[in-house]
Amino acid sequence: MKRITSVSLLALALAGCVNMAPDHTRPALASAAAYDPAFAPDGTVTAATLSYGDWFTDPRLVALLDTAVANNRDLMAATARIEQARAQYRIQDSRRLPNAVASAAASRTRTPLGTLDSEATGAVTTDRFDVGVGVTSFELDFWGRVANLSDAARAQYLATEANQRAFYLSLIADVASTYFELRETEAQIDLAQATLDSRREGLRIAQLRLDAGVTSALPYRQAETLLTSAEQQLAAQQLAQAQLRNQLAVLVGGSIPTDLPGAMSLQSQGNAMVLDAGTPSELLLVRPDLVAAEEQLRAARANIGAARAAFFPTISLTGSAGFASSDLGDLFGSDGATWSFGPTISLPIFDWGVRQADLDLAKAREVEQVALYEKAVQTAFREVSDGLAGRRWLAQQVAAQEQGVAAQERIARLARLRYREGVADYLEVLDAERNLFSAQQQLLATQRACLQNGATLFVALGGGLAR
Repeated sequence: MKRITSVSLLALALAGCVNMAPDHTRPALASAAAYDPAFAPDGTVTAATLSYGDWFTDPRLVALLDTAVANNRDLMAATARIEQARAQYRIQDSRRLPNAVASAAASRTRTPLGTLDSEATGAVTTDRFDVGVGVTSFELDFWGRVANLSDAARAQYLATEANQRAFYLSLIADVASTYFELRETEAQIDLAQATLDSRREGLRIAQLRLDAGVTSALPYRQAETLLTSAEQQLAAQQLAQAQLRNQLAVLVGGSIPTDLPGAMSLQSQGNAMVLDAGTPSELLLVRPDLVAAEEQLRAARANIGAARAAFFPTISLTGSAGFASSDLGDLFGSDGATWSFGPTISLPIFDWGVRQADLDLAKAREVEQVALYEKAVQTAFREVSDGLAGRRWLAQQVAAQEQGVAAQERIARLARLRYREGVADYLEVLDAERNLFSAQQQLLATQRACLQNGATLFVALGGGLAR
């Protein structure tokens, strides 16, 4: 038993003597060292320290996000993949240590004496009892092959875990974006309905003026056209509302709850906090998609080490120790001690280029992972830069369009007054009404885009994981 223990300790001491994997270094930053200072003023809050409940102010949206995080099927699948990767890592890592197997056996054998001496008669019956512990084909990892395979499995597990967090953030962004679109659509429906009611009244007045002979049929037909346009807009927005509700139901993982808190209007959902953009290099630590890309690169480099080690001899140890006796009562006596020990060496000679092809494949995959990592960094930089630019220019668009809507309201009011006084024809009213309706629609769309940009920037900076 002492000898088999010594063998195990020797194996552990010799394992992992050489590592042939390339040293892992993070590729150079594939983007500018800083964001455009015109769009990245000093912020007061770091996004990575905030949960989505801290950032979003609409209680209905927060409740929907809670439901989505709990029930979204894709997020459940991503979480299950973490457990799969963890199990695969544990399986691979266990191969770095010897597996001890305990065994016990008993046998009784009857041997005819005639097989030993042709003149002898009768038979002899013998018993044998064995008990022991053995180590079977444990590889001495001189060249780091098993260790690198274990490191690759660990990196794949960490990448899977980071990908799950990245999907979590993506889900937050998708739910928020869909919710803001739904709130805009509901506001567009209210606008279309109010416009429709106003134009029905305009059509009624035009009918009265036509019946009284004050105007011709042309103003009446023009008012009818305005009404038809409003009806079409209302129907289109109602269709969009139904589609967005269906999309939101998929994201939250089932039917939209009926006991949700009250919703806030688009105009009242702004957040006073200003996010600190930081630097692109800081994204490497807070963006889970970048963490996943780096772990994939780490796994590819570990696989190169395993492929290089395959060119060298493989040495395995097999050993056992125990007791054997013909009498069960004397099985554990000192005279019954048994042991065996034997190394095995496998020296690669010629394999038609298989190992070289494996190494070339591992190197090519490393090149691919470097490119994917750099692409992920560039994408993250673009997303943050777009969000910072949107934070400035969309806010200015909203302010300008609010002034434009107020101006169009005054124009439409004056046009209606001039028409009633007979100073202008109905075409002037028609143009003013159309321009006002279009300006109001554009304002709602820009307000929604501004909110969506805030959600996108929040997630792009790594916010949302703290809840």
